[in-house]
Amino acid sequence: MLDIEKIREEFPLLARTVYGKPLVYLDSGATAQKPRRVIDTIDELHRLHNANIHRGVHCLSEEMTERYEQARARVASFVGAAEPEEIVFTSGATASLNAVAYAWGGRFVKAGDNIVVSELEHHSNIVPWQMLCERTGAELRVLPFDDAGALRTELLPSLVDGRTRAVAVTQASNTLGTRPDLRPIVDAAHAVGAIVVVDGCQGAVHGGVDVQALGCDFYAFSGHKLYGPTGIGALYGRRELLEAMPPFMGGGDMVDRVSFARTTYAPVPLKFEAGTANFIGAIGLGEATEFLAQFDPAEIEAHEAALLRRATERLEAIDGLRIFGTTPGKCAIVSFDVAGTHPYDVGMILDKLGIAVRTGQHCAEPVMTHYGVTGMCRASFALYNTLAEADALAEGVARAVRMLR
Repeated sequence: MLDIEKIREEFPLLARTVYGKPLVYLDSGATAQKPRRVIDTIDELHRLHNANIHRGVHCLSEEMTERYEQARARVASFVGAAEPEEIVFTSGATASLNAVAYAWGGRFVKAGDNIVVSELEHHSNIVPWQMLCERTGAELRVLPFDDAGALRTELLPSLVDGRTRAVAVTQASNTLGTRPDLRPIVDAAHAVGAIVVVDGCQGAVHGGVDVQALGCDFYAFSGHKLYGPTGIGALYGRRELLEAMPPFMGGGDMVDRVSFARTTYAPVPLKFEAGTANFIGAIGLGEATEFLAQFDPAEIEAHEAALLRRATERLEAIDGLRIFGTTPGKCAIVSFDVAGTHPYDVGMILDKLGIAVRTGQHCAEPVMTHYGVTGMCRASFALYNTLAEADALAEGVARAVRMLR
């Protein structure tokens, strides 16, 4: 089994205190902490190798270019892409999803078409599609979930039809932890010639991903939720789709030839990487995937499931506490509120106890609307968390409730 204490030693920030108390970090769903190897790699690159990629013939540029493309290959392997050229580096999942909505959607969606999104989605997998529909006159349709947090896939026949161009869905909900069965969604979309766009921000780190096994057409995730740097992410796209899409942005490094009469573009994936790339972030992301690759995915899954069970059992014992999202097999995210309290107040008291959780709408306002609440507390667990920290969460919430009532 995993040696959690040894793993925790790889994350320097976990050793700090907050208000004189040991930090209990339960906000990895927003941003995970970074292992020493990622921090050290980024530091080394800044100190010894910093130079722009793809443009120079000097040693530093060639070194950095080679490591950047090695990182692309690492990320391609991590998600199961058929080739490195199916990976586009972006600033994060939000940029990746917007790129698909603008570049692919701008070419292939028109008035009278429809886009299907799930009710579970983060705003970054809703708003770009709304904007696309506003630009083109297409219709936005919503696949709802039930009160347990499970997508109502039995409604797919009434939503997906011959005018459906794309279905956008999460691999794992950032609020409820739900991990939908994507197979019926993929099958329904592909049966009518639609593409499937998956938000993998939580799924990539909780359970892992094989895009070819999923059968999705695009897959987006962010580095900072995957023990990697901020400001970097990746978009997987099937090569034939990337080839058919126009560039999302214009500028340097994404061109073949430029004249005032006509500009031609670089091959994929470079035609989607305009300007100076976040090459240091990309290499750091590649290092984060290597960090994860050293562990048995089944052992990570078992550890996180144990954390979720302990936290759920302890929280359910608190009078008036309601947990949102109760589907079997959910990932290690638990969102809740307590009658007679406000999530913000609970979160503030937990903070003073050294416990970091997220409060609010979690960029998933339609989920809040579904349950008729204005916000929730969310504890999101990671590889480095312990059962003692799950206990500390429940004890802290119980104390906060006593104080607030």
